[in-house]
Amino acid sequence: MVIGRFAPSPTGPLHFGSLVAAVASYLEVKTHQGRWLLRMEDVDKPREIKGAADAILHSLEKLGFEWDGEVLYQSQRNGLYEEAFNSLKNKQLIYPCTCTRKEIADTTNQFGIDGIIYPGTCLSHPLKPNVANAWRIKTNALEISFVDAIQGEIKQTLSQNVGDFILKRADGLFAYQLAVVVDDAAQGITHIVRGADLLDSTPRQIYLQQLLGFSTPHYAHVPVASNATGEKLSKQTLAKPIETSVANHHLHDALCFLGQKPPAAIKNATLNEMWRWAFLYWNLEAVPKTRQILADH
Repeated sequence: MVIGRFAPSPTGPLHFGSLVAAVASYLEVKTHQGRWLLRMEDVDKPREIKGAADAILHSLEKLGFEWDGEVLYQSQRNGLYEEAFNSLKNKQLIYPCTCTRKEIADTTNQFGIDGIIYPGTCLSHPLKPNVANAWRIKTNALEISFVDAIQGEIKQTLSQNVGDFILKRADGLFAYQLAVVVDDAAQGITHIVRGADLLDSTPRQIYLQQLLGFSTPHYAHVPVASNATGEKLSKQTLAKPIETSVANHHLHDALCFLGQKPPAAIKNATLNEMWRWAFLYWNLEAVPKTRQILADH
């Protein structure tokens, strides 16, 4: 059975960029008679906005989404993350790090896809005393590759492109990369459809899946909706919340954004009529093969 998921972060209300990812994931799963799960990625509590999770769920309901099972909250799953973390620790695959961002910037000029690459200082130097430490995972020179259903073949050598990345922060919170891998495995996720802003993170997640003995899902990364300055629509870029009173218009716009070309005749159709059309004509191959598209929202 195809099992997919939508996993928003409750840092603000549902906006058009998130709706695009939700629509693509929902249609790809449901047109294969699969199960569509909903997960709140609230592991980073300092970034969470009070009431945002409930607001997102309310918006999804008003937009006509129907998810299977109960909503899963990452903040309630620390025990599972700790178990995976200890497994990697027992295999001596992770190590403590007390370096600050400034110290890292001052000791290297090597840059990767996410900025400065950590030079491995704490692997060969003593830790600073009386300082809370993060935990990094050792990467290697092996190439991680996968074929994305939309973006094509993706290759990455983690040691050169990313470096030893953090799995547990100095404040004790588990990093997104570990939490998402553990949750996808625990929920039996087989197909992940999400925004292309996470495309560069996928090799890291596949690496962790391999180390933890998890299966690797099929991936499809849809274009990210951006504003006129090229920034991804988000709370930080003041993306407008979805107005559920005109849910049919938002669904129509999302389908157009995803290259589905709904006929002009259904522009003002009811929400149910638009969903019926979407289920009949959904085509993942029609989604634009690019990472970013300007959105007028």
